[in-house]
Amino acid sequence: MTNKEIAKNFQQLAQLMEFWDENPFKIKSYNSAYILLRKIDRPLETMSDAEITAIKGVGASIAKGIRELLTSGKLETMDALRSKTPAGVQAMLRISGYGPKKIKQLWQELGVESLGELLYACEENRLVSLKGFGDKTQADLKQKIQYLQQAEGKMLYANAERLANASANELRCATQHIYIKVSGELRRRCPIVELIQFVVIEKVDVLASLITEKTTMNVHKIEGNRVWVTTEQGVLMLFTTCQRNDLGSKLFKTTGSRAFIDAFLAQTKVSDFTNVSDEDDIFAKANLPYIPVELREDGKYLTEELPKLLDDVHIKGVIHTHTTYSDGANSLREMAEYAREEGFRYIVITDHSKAAFYANGLTEERVREQWREIDTLNGILAPFKIYKGIECDILNDGSLDYPDEFLKEFELVIASIHSNLRMDEEKATARLIKAIENPYVNILGHPTGRLLLAREGYPINHAKVIDACAEHKVAIELNANPNRLDIDYTWIPYALSKGVKISVNPDAHSCQGINDIRYGMYSARKGAVPFYMCVNTMQRDEFEKWMRKRKRLLAEANKLV
Repeated sequence: MTNKEIAKNFQQLAQLMEFWDENPFKIKSYNSAYILLRKIDRPLETMSDAEITAIKGVGASIAKGIRELLTSGKLETMDALRSKTPAGVQAMLRISGYGPKKIKQLWQELGVESLGELLYACEENRLVSLKGFGDKTQADLKQKIQYLQQAEGKMLYANAERLANASANELRCATQHIYIKVSGELRRRCPIVELIQFVVIEKVDVLASLITEKTTMNVHKIEGNRVWVTTEQGVLMLFTTCQRNDLGSKLFKTTGSRAFIDAFLAQTKVSDFTNVSDEDDIFAKANLPYIPVELREDGKYLTEELPKLLDDVHIKGVIHTHTTYSDGANSLREMAEYAREEGFRYIVITDHSKAAFYANGLTEERVREQWREIDTLNGILAPFKIYKGIECDILNDGSLDYPDEFLKEFELVIASIHSNLRMDEEKATARLIKAIENPYVNILGHPTGRLLLAREGYPINHAKVIDACAEHKVAIELNANPNRLDIDYTWIPYALSKGVKISVNPDAHSCQGINDIRYGMYSARKGAVPFYMCVNTMQRDEFEKWMRKRKRLLAEANKLV
């Protein structure tokens, strides 16, 4: 174990002790040891106990800890503290500039237990209400969490996209003639990206020189026509070079998953991909229509008919938004005007229900106050329309947060689970199905409650939940927040086969959050959602009929009783 590694252990011990309010004298001593031991040139592992104790600033307790680390590779005291500290909270302690006391405050007051959950809390604007935090602190914290996630080798699609765009633009600024196009997982719009890839029309040696001399990136290694690069943030990226007449070939081979390429080779018998400048020519050679990049995960659409996929031009309305009435950053009017300016024709305001106390959930009285403002704004902003919705908590027993008599007054109800997330599959499935059976629910919100790279989500029997939605005419949300993308795209084809519509919802907590719809659209395309099976593509009159449909069915059923 190196001196720096030994020193790091003492730093971590000091952090954990401060987190648990241990002896402040010992905390100071261990922090001092961290600073001191890093500077010692001679390896501690070559020194005797007497020599270690003789080091100025190293007392008996530190010396004992050094020997324990050199002998067993661990500190018993630190192991005891780690055993009672959630692993995700320990990861949060790695955020630079935020000491153990701040992290403990976030853990205790927000209930977050991982970097991903904390990032999501930042995006939901939940930190600004905490003592000692504010808008600038929240923004800074968000940036530092994203950096840590990148350093761990996996990125959310949205973060990978931003980094890829920045790197590509840096190269374009270095030389005006270069052609660069994203490839791999990022081009397929995978929710989680492990490697950012590009295809570049350039000679490999020229590209390597450009990167070294003209950008902030560093060449890691060169392999044939490929250049491996690391960014300033330490993220590894791959550039595949080619000539212009081979661009289509390289894009095709580097975009599709291994499973897709293997299936294509096996089913089409096309093996010569060289010297093809346009991907379309490869599909034409195989007598196939062009397969959208999002569907190149396996060979399914080599034999099945391609649906007319959802696109951004199809989206007419914004569903699932939060305002300052609950935990949003922008007012009702600001959210509506922004949506209108972006070209949408309607917006559904769905602030949190009263059980979401942490998010300033709305009492019945405050809901009616919001409805009065909506009525006023609809008179001002027409023909743009604001609809009266709610994101209603599904309680522990599957019932909803408001009584039916109140729920029926909303124009749209999204039912979501936000509490008591530690459930087995049977419990979670039953809880969701009971909510789906409520006649006033229109949409099931983020079905698993997952947070990508942060929280797996509670296990559910997807087939049973989707079947219940089909039976009760409830749509399923594809939560477009890039931290969620829930329902997972792999379950969408089953939902479509049962006639269940998908609602691509930004879960926006700010005006800018409305733009997250595009991430949901990408995921919907991966799930092969045709535009007509998406709730948001409806024109206003059609959408209003759809919202009223369950209430009408209930009324008709009651007449028959």
